[in-house]
Amino acid sequence: MRALDSLARADAIAAEDTRVTARLLERHHLRARLIAVHEHNERQSAEKIVEELAQGRNVALVTDAGTPGVADPGALVVAQARAAGFRVVPIPGPNAAVTALSAAGLPDGPFLFAGFLPPKAAARRKALEPLRALPYALVFYEAPHRIVESVEDLAAVLGTERQIVLARELTKMFEEIHRCRLGDAAAWLKENPDRRRGEFVLVLEAAPASRSDDNWEPLLTALLSELPLARAVKLTCAIAGAKKNAVYKRALSLAGAGRG
Repeated sequence: MRALDSLARADAIAAEDTRVTARLLERHHLRARLIAVHEHNERQSAEKIVEELAQGRNVALVTDAGTPGVADPGALVVAQARAAGFRVVPIPGPNAAVTALSAAGLPDGPFLFAGFLPPKAAARRKALEPLRALPYALVFYEAPHRIVESVEDLAAVLGTERQIVLARELTKMFEEIHRCRLGDAAAWLKENPDRRRGEFVLVLEAAPASRSDDNWEPLLTALLSELPLARAVKLTCAIAGAKKNAVYKRALSLAGAGRG
């Protein structure tokens, strides 16, 4: 009701797809001027929205099926509005990552939301490497035309034994949530073409705890490629139970070799 009230009071509504939002407004007998805000025009639209706000108008921001700024357009609009001194009021709504986590049945604990993986296989596997040993549940979004290839790459990089939850079309008519071994996920998807339809959330259980002192270098190397040295050392020690002095010394050596 709060969301509908906000839309009713808005002078303009910034929407990811104005056609989708127009149907929503029609259903609830609402009328407002629509501004398109999508991945190809967000910077220009953000400037237009700030101008609207400067003229004392109230602007709402919505996306088609999710939350603005969370793997959806909107973060730049919010940043520019706040930078210009305008108030931004969040209204809780649907979020596919949290919705999937609530139905995954994985142990309660920290999770890492990684959004969409790169579309190309080589880049996708490279992006997964630093995540391989992290002690967090991993949450990804994926499109239907890449779902099988992405799941196969997840298994290749993260191992086949972890549990994965494949959640598609969440909160919609054909919602489906399936849990299995990561190594079995691609075969399950291939069994029925309907299982590959719609937008996906993938939830993977955390990497198994490891307290081995003698096999932490691959983890350190992966973390160094993405993080500052001190942070990479700290995470390596926390995850692998390694000695800080040894890890720090090796990190300096690896960082020096990389600069060379």
